[in-house]
Amino acid sequence: MPHTVQPGETLWSIAAANNLTTRTVAAFNGLSENAQVVLGSTIQVPSTSEGYSALQKNGLVPVAPAPGSAPATTAPAAPAAAPAPMGGYTVRPGDTLSGLAAGARVSVNAIAQMNGLNPSGLLIAGTVIKLPTGAPAPARASQPAPAATVVPVAAPEPTSTRVGAADVQSVAAAHGVSPSLATAIAWQESGFNNGMVSSANARGVMQVMPGTWNYVQQNLAGGRKLNPYSASDNVTAGVLYLKSLLNQTGGNESQAIAAYYQGLGALRSRGVFDDTAKYVANVQALRGRFGG
Repeated sequence: MPHTVQPGETLWSIAAANNLTTRTVAAFNGLSENAQVVLGSTIQVPSTSEGYSALQKNGLVPVAPAPGSAPATTAPAAPAAAPAPMGGYTVRPGDTLSGLAAGARVSVNAIAQMNGLNPSGLLIAGTVIKLPTGAPAPARASQPAPAATVVPVAAPEPTSTRVGAADVQSVAAAHGVSPSLATAIAWQESGFNNGMVSSANARGVMQVMPGTWNYVQQNLAGGRKLNPYSASDNVTAGVLYLKSLLNQTGGNESQAIAAYYQGLGALRSRGVFDDTAKYVANVQALRGRFGG
């Protein structure tokens, strides 16, 4: 669909108005993400399928498998410059939940609850899980990871839904959280993609862990039942968790951002890691794109 550039518009604002990423619109038009659009010029706005095809053509997302081959099970790439999630580990053959818990110096129940796993169940090779931030690398971490990954069945569930910046901002404003802050985190975490599953088993728009989802549901949702399949409720869970972190850090936004990425306990006991500092800087820089 052709769009004539209006005064004050940018490639980002055109993309956001159509619930697309800047990268998608840029790729469809043969532009760089940082390209400046010219007043009165025409930008082609793709459909979701057209945009995805353009991203594939430019090597920005994995190409779909050939008919008859095994479907890809890895999540789409995170937004550019986003540091990798902390504590991500793919289970190797021979790993057990008790062994991983012992190596991380936490209880089996703790690691199971955080990842939505049955503490007494079979741990399947290829399962993506989150280990505590700063935990030593598991004994089998040097072994090649299984080619096919497994996402534990747990809430919140990833769904093929995208939200727009306005959706995140609305939820944030309703809960007394800075809309620009919440939206910057949502973009940094997933690019507004509720189908995103990280290598550390975080899911959805706000990259909410199963354990965090349960914590929010039990302690922060005010009795409201959150829908694990809803992209909007994924945003709600992330916003409520962010609000809790802001309260626990005395309203210090940089510390709350750091805690969202690193974990509040690890932040207090270990200080800010280098990757965390990069994450905080990215989020703070993104806020200008979302009105604050």
